[in-house]
Amino acid sequence: MDTNLPLRSGISDIEWEARIDLAAAFRLVDMHGWSDLLATHLSARVPNTDDHFLINPFGMLFEEITASSLIKIDGDGNILSVSAYGFNPAGFVIHSAVHTARNDAMCVFHTHTEAGVGVATQEEGLLPFTQHALAVLAHTGYHDYEGIAMDVDERAGIAHDLA
Repeated sequence: MDTNLPLRSGISDIEWEARIDLAAAFRLVDMHGWSDLLATHLSARVPNTDDHFLINPFGMLFEEITASSLIKIDGDGNILSVSAYGFNPAGFVIHSAVHTARNDAMCVFHTHTEAGVGVATQEEGLLPFTQHALAVLAHTGYHDYEGIAMDVDERAGIAHDLA
């Protein structure tokens, strides 16, 4: 299956730049060992649009993702670009919640790093033990796990829990 569809000709320069940056982010996440197969997803808002964002193709390894293979979807989950792949429904719920609630959020990374999982499993969350923790503590929000985020109704709770 050709995973590098020739999309460039139909995409604005500003969207293409966002695609290149997001594809590079996938490579970095993979390089650092944070890809976690299907449970990790990244997205980027398409500049100059109200509710369009780019997200990884479901089932494609992060090391395979290119600017052309990213899927453009809207806030309702409609696919707006040609792709041989679908997208992760849980990824859609999480990313559409953030992109809808926060117009200033140009990208969203949902990962399961060892450090992130370690903090998430503590009842107290991130503790103010280091300068690094203190730098982000006031901007950290928590959303209690409700199971895999497959229900679009969970978006309201995710948006509410953003810092």
